[in-house]
Amino acid sequence: MAHPDKLPPGLSTGERIRLLRESRGMTRAVLAGLCGRGVDWLKKIETGDRELRSHTLVLRLAAALQVSDLSVITGDSSDVTQPVPLGRLSHPAMPAIWAAVMRRPLAPEATAEPIDVSVLQGQVDQTWRLWHTSPRQRTEVGALLPKLISDAEAAAQSADGAGRRRALVALSDVYRLVGQATAYVAPPELAWVVADRALTAAQNADDPAAIAAAAWNMGNILRETAYPDEALRVVAEAAGLIRQHLEGAPEDWRGIYGALQLHAAVTAARDGRDGEAWRYWDAGDQVAKSLPAAYVHPSTVFGRANVDFHGVSVATDLRKAGQALSRADDIDPDVMPSVERRSRLWVEVARGHLQRGDRTAALHVMGVACKISQETVAYTPSARGVAADLWRKAPRAFRDEAAQLAQAVGVTAS
Repeated sequence: MAHPDKLPPGLSTGERIRLLRESRGMTRAVLAGLCGRGVDWLKKIETGDRELRSHTLVLRLAAALQVSDLSVITGDSSDVTQPVPLGRLSHPAMPAIWAAVMRRPLAPEATAEPIDVSVLQGQVDQTWRLWHTSPRQRTEVGALLPKLISDAEAAAQSADGAGRRRALVALSDVYRLVGQATAYVAPPELAWVVADRALTAAQNADDPAAIAAAAWNMGNILRETAYPDEALRVVAEAAGLIRQHLEGAPEDWRGIYGALQLHAAVTAARDGRDGEAWRYWDAGDQVAKSLPAAYVHPSTVFGRANVDFHGVSVATDLRKAGQALSRADDIDPDVMPSVERRSRLWVEVARGHLQRGDRTAALHVMGVACKISQETVAYTPSARGVAADLWRKAPRAFRDEAAQLAQAVGVTAS
């Protein structure tokens, strides 16, 4: 078996993967299957015909190959520990959320107080606003989720008629919130349960807008677990479902339709589908133009600013750094009402600077992202990747600043 310390120097990522796979007696079919991809995909990675860009896929390969440090896969040499967790980061709110999700009752409790669905929906809406306005969104929203889950489940089980439909929509909204707040920290099995419950509740409510929003959430899970084709299929099907209802529909129905287009744009871009990605982005751009200039969807924050932000993300994911940075120059970040999205914009800008080899600019921009929301940066894998890269390769004059950034986001020295 090839020991990580015994791998020859100068190997490419693909060569390292091949040696580690062969040393473990694994066929390409087995390793590719463990990563949820095809044999041809893995062959292209190993031979260098395809670049391995996805942080999620690097994690899946490392876990399948039983290595505990990502640098064994990437070949990066540094003092930074890049651990391979069992799927996710950790957050102190996670145990209580897990317990609430798993404690789902099979029947209404006879002694339970009745839940006012209108009040419940108001609480859910307020919690979505908190997610977008708090710099500590995971911590503050995570503290509220266990009770929201139990109340929403109780309301959906006890209500009937039109009240039950409204309760099911609220339940779907709650589980979408759970998916958002536990992204990258929930165990994979919980992420799937939550996404499925959100979609099932929306379908049971027979509400097109709720179904589309839940499909957007399901698409996030599919994309982050390295199933881009399935993610595109789900959001395309949801877009087709709600499109037939758009004429005369509320603005938020068009808002979620636009959000589905942007979701597809990023998914296609991360898979290297240049033309397809921009076609989806253009579709989202047209939706935004059909809405009032100040419109913002309450949960996805789709609107003019979010379309522009996604233009930066698409260009960055396609490794068009110059285009990404040019688009970012034309954006006023303060028009975005979501603190989380503003922080993530600066992470995308930092990625663009790294693609151009400008680590000084990337380090400065990451500092801006952290000031907006350190918690967003700490729980976003792409941001952690930027912080680790800067720690390894920052200009000598900025090494202390790079070390402070790495410590702030949890990328620790060994």
